[in-house]
Amino acid sequence: MKRILMQQAPFNEPVKIEGFLEHVRNTRYMAFLVVRDSSGRLQATIEKQLHPEWTELLESLTVESVVSLEGIITENPQVKLRGRELIPTKLEVLSLAAPLPLTKEANIDTRLDYRWIDLRGEKERLLFQVQTCLVAAMREFLLQRNFLEIHTPKLIAAASESGADVFEVGYFDKKAYLAQSPQFYKQMAMAAGFERIFETGPVFRAEKSYTNRHTTEFTGFDLEFSYIESFQDVMQLEAELLTYALERVEEMYGEAILRHYGVKVVVPKLPFPVIALPELYRELERRYGYHLPESERGDTTTEAEQLSYRFSMEEFGHEFLLITDFAADKRAFYHMCKEGVPQGYDLVWRGVEITTGAQREHRYDVLCCQAEERGLGEDVKFYTEFFRYGCPPHGGFGIGVDRLTMLLLGVGIKEAMFLFRSPNRLTP
Repeated sequence: MKRILMQQAPFNEPVKIEGFLEHVRNTRYMAFLVVRDSSGRLQATIEKQLHPEWTELLESLTVESVVSLEGIITENPQVKLRGRELIPTKLEVLSLAAPLPLTKEANIDTRLDYRWIDLRGEKERLLFQVQTCLVAAMREFLLQRNFLEIHTPKLIAAASESGADVFEVGYFDKKAYLAQSPQFYKQMAMAAGFERIFETGPVFRAEKSYTNRHTTEFTGFDLEFSYIESFQDVMQLEAELLTYALERVEEMYGEAILRHYGVKVVVPKLPFPVIALPELYRELERRYGYHLPESERGDTTTEAEQLSYRFSMEEFGHEFLLITDFAADKRAFYHMCKEGVPQGYDLVWRGVEITTGAQREHRYDVLCCQAEERGLGEDVKFYTEFFRYGCPPHGGFGIGVDRLTMLLLGVGIKEAMFLFRSPNRLTP
């Protein structure tokens, strides 16, 4: 007989279900098993006198063992699990579980040591259902707008950004690096005339950070598109993309997220509010007494990002805030500048930066000059060659999928990822 998911199993017909044994109650005359698969849970009720051959088997059962049962599902209003139960005619243990090394009270680092067990709960599964929905909706949004999905290499010959914070690896008789982002190759696609592309893939950052939002490997959702008039086009596309994706998540999982995580999914309104960084600092100082020396005001600080959420909610009633006009030395060398001002932005959601986006410099001579000014001329020569033979004006951004999930559900970054990586965690 072919296995069927519990939520799809019909009444009064022979079925076969398989899953983890979540709970066992073995009494003198009856045994009650709660079995869990990816669709939900089902109670199996066994009248022991009808199956004396199962006596030893039932006594040996342990929680989280994997079992296979065949039988008939009947209605029973006294059963809390949707008023139905399985009356089994066949019981088999596919994998007997050892005593569990985890308790519900275990701290996150202990849970990560046994992540494959930690992920078995309904709440944890919901996180990845939400993440799947989020990424699928963003992909759907872009495919509807004629974007192509590409897959760029993660082994590269030069650092993607400034030369810092990269993992160096041996590559036969040369040095290679794990990509900080697909940035160079996204722009190569623009030079190739692809016009609109996106990618979902791993990103590596060799940062010795131990905050609740940093990780050395994460999943990035990146896009780039050509023939833009300014970085305003990039900001608008991102706002529309996130609104579309969050609307889809709210429709499919809003109630479940509120029930399991206590967080309401807020679908943002368009357009997103925009403020220049110097103006933001003036507002933060005026409203909240937050002050930074002038020399440090070219970029945002963690505290400024957190306060910007408060400001955005008070001023605009909006969870998102687009911040522009950063200092040139705080932006990547490939950002276009006009009158010394980078043509880009950061997007802050719920007090955390989730995106740096920009119009890129597509003019070969200007790009080479900007690379030389940062001391990167020779290191990024292969990249600047992309622009030597013509390239349209373009821009784009990248979003960390795990950070989006973290902020959406109100959890730490360690819980928002399938497997977390940090300077001191490389297993499992």
